[in-house]
Amino acid sequence: MKRVDQIRTICNLGCGTMGFSTAVVFAGAGYEVRMFGRRTVSIERAMTNIKAALAGLTDNGLLSQAEAENLRGRIRGVTTIEEAATGADFVIESVAEDISVKQSVYAEMEKYIDDDVIIATDSSGLSPTELSACMNLPRRFIVAHFWNPPHLLPLVEIVPGEKTAAEVVSLTKELMEKIGKKPVTLLKEAPGFIGNRLQLTLLREALHCVREGIATAEDVDAVCKYSLGRRLGVTGPIESADLGGLDIFYNISAYLYKELDDTKSGSEIMRKCVNEGRLGAKTGEGIFSWTEEKKRMLMKKREDVLIEWLKKDGTTAEPLYNWYLSMKYCKILLSVIVSLV
Repeated sequence: MKRVDQIRTICNLGCGTMGFSTAVVFAGAGYEVRMFGRRTVSIERAMTNIKAALAGLTDNGLLSQAEAENLRGRIRGVTTIEEAATGADFVIESVAEDISVKQSVYAEMEKYIDDDVIIATDSSGLSPTELSACMNLPRRFIVAHFWNPPHLLPLVEIVPGEKTAAEVVSLTKELMEKIGKKPVTLLKEAPGFIGNRLQLTLLREALHCVREGIATAEDVDAVCKYSLGRRLGVTGPIESADLGGLDIFYNISAYLYKELDDTKSGSEIMRKCVNEGRLGAKTGEGIFSWTEEKKRMLMKKREDVLIEWLKKDGTTAEPLYNWYLSMKYCKILLSVIVSLV
């Protein structure tokens, strides 16, 4: 496999919600990015989203306008897999979360990339073993699951399949660290990985509280926002149990576990909403009612909070800062050389 220091060009397959953001991440770390979308209109939409994401970074003092323009210049939109994959040193794929769609993309992509190029999928829960079953070289395939939005959240879940080479696991982790992420490597694959298993467990119980009339949806969300959400950003659930005392948490679990929702099927509340065409913010109605302004304001608030965290932990921002500092040093050095000539 290519060493991390040999990686220069990224094949970014997909330009939707995740794809445009991973393009920002890699371009911000100094890589040339070829961002694939099947239609010109998709590429144009992604470029608009990239511009908005960079505006959020410039508005919060993480980038200058000139630096944002330079970063955007490292991302080139293409409409064929051949253009995206030929000569690429690393592949990150975020096309539709459908096994057959992904496998058809892999089948075409393998025609154009070298055998020493790692192929990573940004799938949020599909089996890497199953996804790579169609590939000529499944040993180079791995999950690198970024969390949404990738340019603001540090976590990347690294999940090897049954045939993934150990070298691929270590190189992918090294690359994720180089671009400023916080990689977590699973010891074995599991549906939903770690993050979505935790997220859906919380969502299942939250909706259960609403369905059983324990509290309104607004108040269930308030409990998370003003207690668990704030604390979990500092101490994880297992750390919290250790800090609080395992005797206390054990006693609570002993009487409470049997009261928790353990349904093995999808949520009845969500099923009813979906059947009625109430899909959430994108349709204006879900469990809550939405307007474009309400959606815009909440997403802006979320972005601002995530940027504040990014500033505090200094992880995702580090490659951006390092790259731009190096550019500034180059300018200073050039001016010194010119003055001496």
